[in-house]
Amino acid sequence: MAMPEISMRLLLEAGAHFGHQTHRWNPKMERYLFGARSNIHIIDLSQTLPLFHQALLKVREVAAAGGRVLFVGTKRQAQGPVAVAAKRSAQYYVNHRWLGGTLTNWRTISGSIARLRELENVLDSNPAGRSKKELLTLTREREKLELSLGGIKDMGGIPDLMFVIDTNKEAIAIQEARKLNIPVIGILDSNSDPDGITYPVPGNDDAARALQLYCDLIADAVLDGLAAGQVASGVDLGAAIAPMEPALAEPALAPAAEEAPADTTAEV
Repeated sequence: MAMPEISMRLLLEAGAHFGHQTHRWNPKMERYLFGARSNIHIIDLSQTLPLFHQALLKVREVAAAGGRVLFVGTKRQAQGPVAVAAKRSAQYYVNHRWLGGTLTNWRTISGSIARLRELENVLDSNPAGRSKKELLTLTREREKLELSLGGIKDMGGIPDLMFVIDTNKEAIAIQEARKLNIPVIGILDSNSDPDGITYPVPGNDDAARALQLYCDLIADAVLDGLAAGQVASGVDLGAAIAPMEPALAEPALAPAAEEAPADTTAEV
C-alpha cells in the first residue's frame, strides 16, 4: 500500500477547521489560526496539511523500523476511533484513563499487566473450584485492569512514538513522553498548548468525523510503514498472499465469470 493521502477537502468535510469559541483559546495557538467567524476560531488548514504530512512520514518511518506507536485519546469521542485504529494497525492504545507512571514507571505497570494476564488465565481456563463471589471479585478486577491496560498489555516496553488527541486532557501522558524523549504527534485545537509537541497538527479535537479521520490516517501510515519494513527486510509480500487467478477458476464458474468478472482485489 501507499502513504495515506490527505487533502484540504477531507479536512474541511470532517470539520477539522473549527476551533473553540474565541474566549476559550490559548494565545500560543495564534500562529495556527486563520481568524474568527461568529465568535469561533477558524484553524488555518493550509498549515495543518504540511504539518500532518510530516507527522505521517514520521509514523511511517517508525513503523518501518519496527518501532511501536502508542495511540492516546481518553475523551469519550476519541475512545472508539483510537481503539479501532490501533488494533487495525497492530499497535497500542490508551483510551480509558491514563495511569500516572504508565511510561516513567514501566516496571510497576508491567507488574499490573502480569496480574491482568494471570486473571485472564484463571477466569478463561480454570474457573472451577471457586465460589461465585470470588469469581465476581476476580472478574471485576480484570475488567478494571483491562480498561486501563488492555491496549498496552502486549507493548513489551515504552513506545517509540506517541499520537495524542486533546493535548490538554492528556497533559500527564505528554509530560511522561517528554521525560523519556519520546516524540509526540499532537492534535492541537485552538485552546491547546503547543509547547512540548514534537509534531504539532492544528485541528478540531472534538468532532467525531475529524477524530476518525486523524486516527485512520495514522493507522494507514503505520500499515504502509510495516509493509515497507517487510520489503526492506526481503520478505516477499506476494508469496504471503494467495492470489486468485481467473484462468484457474473451476470450469463451472467460468460462465458466471464471463458475465460478471469477479473483483478479486478484496482478496489480495
